[in-house]
Amino acid sequence: MRQIVLDTETTGLDPANGHRVIEIGAVEILNRRITGATYHVYLNPDRDSDPGALQVHGLTREFLSDKPRFADVATEFLEFVREAELVIHNAPFDTGFLDAELARLDAGPLKQHCSVLDTLKLAKELHPGQKNNLDALCRRYGVDNAGRTFHGALLDSQLLAEVFLAMTRGQETLGIDVAAPVVEQAVAPLRGGRLRVVRADDGERAAHAAYLADLAGECGGAPAW
Repeated sequence: MRQIVLDTETTGLDPANGHRVIEIGAVEILNRRITGATYHVYLNPDRDSDPGALQVHGLTREFLSDKPRFADVATEFLEFVREAELVIHNAPFDTGFLDAELARLDAGPLKQHCSVLDTLKLAKELHPGQKNNLDALCRRYGVDNAGRTFHGALLDSQLLAEVFLAMTRGQETLGIDVAAPVVEQAVAPLRGGRLRVVRADDGERAAHAAYLADLAGECGGAPAW
């Protein structure tokens, strides 16, 4: 399965007020493996960013003035995401902006080109009543975000890709035909024609219990096995 973890930066909060996309970052996941393929572009919005948005991303109009416009990169962007599942944190925000950009080109909404999974919605289901922004999820799942001073679309996509894989660990077999794993058992040699069973010691049982407790914390509930 091909998934594209995507993030955008914008000049403000509402495309209906003329705000535009100024950065797109995307990371490819193929069969739950980050492949290293990325898409990243800065865009000239032909307008200033709101002060609040500028504090978040730090992308000034001067910096963006010589960058391509969305119309210049729309074809290559759609080619990169086509028929993939987009993985986006707070997806309605990003897809709303991208749909507005595509509408200016009569290119149809994003859902005509790919499907969308909202990781914020997923995180709220797994961790109700807790903070579920990207920084909080990075802390919860042990993803290093020490270099995140400003929000950047590609950096945030890379962080979200790691968080998403950790958050959905163990779910790759749901609805998918996966061959049962081969379990290798330690078998003691036969003595006197009888099989001697080697049982786990106290340290091994404690390590296994700790692993299950950690897994339960990540899944938001006790494992079924």
